[in-house]
Amino acid sequence: MTISIRCAAPADLPLIGQLIRDLAVYEKLAHEVRFDEAVLGEKLFGVNGGHGPYAEVVIGELDGAAQGFALFFHNFSTFEGRPGIYLEDLYVREAARGSGLGKALLAHLAALAVARDCARLEWSVLDWNEPAIGFYRLLGARTMDEWTGMRLVGAALAALGQTAQLGASQP
Repeated sequence: MTISIRCAAPADLPLIGQLIRDLAVYEKLAHEVRFDEAVLGEKLFGVNGGHGPYAEVVIGELDGAAQGFALFFHNFSTFEGRPGIYLEDLYVREAARGSGLGKALLAHLAALAVARDCARLEWSVLDWNEPAIGFYRLLGARTMDEWTGMRLVGAALAALGQTAQLGASQP
C-alpha cells in the first residue's frame, strides 16, 4: 500500500467538503456544519482582500485514492517569538484507519513546521475520543490540561465586535 500526501487544489473542494462532513459525523457534530462550499473555496484558495488563503489543506492518499485530509493554518507564539502550525482538522476515513495515513499526515505537518521555523504544532481533540488521544500520545504529543479552550460565535461574537472602534488603520 502506497501512502502519499499532496497539497489540495481548488478542484479538490468537493472532496474537502465531503471529508469535513464525514469528520463532523464521526465527531457527532454534523448539526454544526454550516459552510457554503463556494465561500470555503474562496477562504482556502482565494486572495481574500490581499490576505491570501486563510488555511491550507493536504490530502492523504492510499494507492492514489483520497482517504483523509488535514486542514491547518499558522498561529503565533509570543513566548517563543515564532509562528506555529495549528491543526484544525485531521480525518482519515474508517476503511483507511490503521494504515499509517494519520501518522503520515501528522508527520507531513511536523516537517512543514520544522521547514517553516515554527516553534510548535498543536491541535485540540474531543475529550471522549480516546482512540485519537492514545494515538497522539504514542507520537509524543502531550495534553495541555492546564488550558481551557474559549470561543466566541454567532450573536456573542457580533455583539462584542460592535463595541470596537475600528479605525482606517486597522487590518
